[in-house]
Amino acid sequence: MRHHPVLKGIRIAIFVVIGAAVLGFVVKGLWNVLIPPIFGWHTISFWQGLGLLVLSKILFGGFHRHGGPGRERWKQRMKNRWEQMTPEEREKFRKGMRCGRAPFASSVEPQV
Repeated sequence: MRHHPVLKGIRIAIFVVIGAAVLGFVVKGLWNVLIPPIFGWHTISFWQGLGLLVLSKILFGGFHRHGGPGRERWKQRMKNRWEQMTPEEREKFRKGMRCGRAPFASSVEPQV
């Protein structure tokens, strides 16, 4: 069954709002439990916690995936496939790529 794009967009928006709310409460809670007793600073509200979360995202570039085991497995599978291709298959694949470069460096064939 195919889902309508508008419904998919609504689901994503709901997920983002719920995720932001949960993370905002987590940041607020952690701040209020740790920072005032340790440093003597003031407690913060939910909105300040959410703002701190957004600020940390901007400053430190968080919230996106940095690979992980699934990505590494995929890269290894693709590298193995690349190395098993004949030179003709590799050339055909390169022509199909928009950038025209080989996707993986091969130990068999030096990259140009």
